[in-house]
Amino acid sequence: MPKSRIKACGKQALIAATCSLALSACAGNGFHNTASGDFRVETVPSQNASERVRFLVMHFTASDFASSLEVLTQPSSYPVSSHYLVPEHGDSSYPHPDLRVYQLVDESRRAWHAGPGEWEDRTQVNDQSIGIEIVNRGRCHPPVEMVAQKAGEEVCFFPEFDREQIELVIELSRDILARYPEITPTRVVAHADIRPYRKVDPGPRFPWEQLAAAGIGAWYDDDTVNRHLENLRGNTSSDRESIRLRFARWLADYGYGIDPETATDGDIGLYTRAFQYHFRPWKVDGEVDNQTRAILLALLEKYFPDKLGSYDDIDTGVIAELQPAE
Repeated sequence: MPKSRIKACGKQALIAATCSLALSACAGNGFHNTASGDFRVETVPSQNASERVRFLVMHFTASDFASSLEVLTQPSSYPVSSHYLVPEHGDSSYPHPDLRVYQLVDESRRAWHAGPGEWEDRTQVNDQSIGIEIVNRGRCHPPVEMVAQKAGEEVCFFPEFDREQIELVIELSRDILARYPEITPTRVVAHADIRPYRKVDPGPRFPWEQLAAAGIGAWYDDDTVNRHLENLRGNTSSDRESIRLRFARWLADYGYGIDPETATDGDIGLYTRAFQYHFRPWKVDGEVDNQTRAILLALLEKYFPDKLGSYDDIDTGVIAELQPAE
């Protein structure tokens, strides 16, 4: 499946000519696990298997193209990598007039981009994901990993993403999703979603709603949010602690790696901030307010409606509306 606009390039392109690859060739097709030998191999596909790739993780690089490419491809004391790197316009370290997708790790291999990230019931997200690094100089002072584990104790700067760069991310993501059906909308996640204690990328300026409109990732319906918001505003009997603990349960049901039984107030604040970076970027404060709760309920209703029945904060009329007609 050749792509006219996407060029997947290796590190050598920074120095000399680029290599043009078809993205569909990046993932192996069929069985190619045996070396040549004096034996015959019969292939009988088993129905008892699944794709290795389950998640798509979005990052920003926090540095320019050249620095990002070096960090993601060269040995170091803290080696990292990703499957893809997407540059931006206006970067003097980028050597081409047009934007190109750089492939750094074959999709069949494990890139080191997610650390011990958690999503759904899975840990070590590196083992089950494809990572896209997007050149953007978002940064926090001091870095998130150096501050106490509490939302809001660092000062962060988040530049806008390049419009053409995002279009290229969308095209690349569509290509990936077409080849990995297990990457459902709620499995397209931010680095911050899977590691909220240490990461904030790709930050609040990443256009998740635009990606969802293009068929990449999850987003909510405004009318559903408003319906849940009206119901939540009518419930004035719950105290702050019980509201936050219930919200932690909803986060876990959506996919976040928080443990509702052991979560501290600080834990809930950090996971709430990660959720807001993704789904309420215009106000990121780590507070479990009614709007944040309504957005999460709207997402659960859209993608996991079977989980709503046991929630105290859901109007029974809403549950009835979700049931299929007999």
